[in-house]
Amino acid sequence: PVWASKIADHQIINKQILSYILDLQKQDSTGLKKSNFNGWHSHDFNLNKDAPKDFTQSIKLNINQALKDMNWDLEKQEVKITSMWAIINERGAWNQKHQHSNSDISAAYYITAPEGCGDIVFYDPRPARVYKQPIAKSPNKLNGTINSIKPEAGMLVLFPSYLEHSVNPNLSNKKRIVISFNIFNFTVLNNIN
Repeated sequence: PVWASKIADHQIINKQILSYILDLQKQDSTGLKKSNFNGWHSHDFNLNKDAPKDFTQSIKLNINQALKDMNWDLEKQEVKITSMWAIINERGAWNQKHQHSNSDISAAYYITAPEGCGDIVFYDPRPARVYKQPIAKSPNKLNGTINSIKPEAGMLVLFPSYLEHSVNPNLSNKKRIVISFNIFNFTVLNNIN
């Protein structure tokens, strides 16, 4: 399952969170090396700062829809964003295939996504599909072993954290700026003796 939706009034929140990200990049122009090649990867956001808090509020409805679709029992578990960071891919930058361990749902939110900036690509995690599958008339989201989503500014993409994904190279002359984050559920323990 992969959810892709647009955030209402994303232009307003994008401006605020972009300023926060560019300040982080000014403070640490080297960033981290993870799955990124030739791109900048921030350290984790301080989730107590106003810009990340406001951003989280703006995407809450979209996240809750995914939780509702999965029928999660929110009375027996608490759901939290445990880490959040930004990636800036300039021309030629890309991200190798990876997954996000130690979380339940992961996300990509696009602040800027110019034409040709690099789709996010998801890989079917079922090994049997790689070795044998029925012949299809044409590929689609149900029969393909690889599916991609073309990013758009204001788009939030949620997916299970175990799902391997990559980002194609940015072929545009503009920056592809994305916020990624992980969601984890904590079991609420009652009546511990």
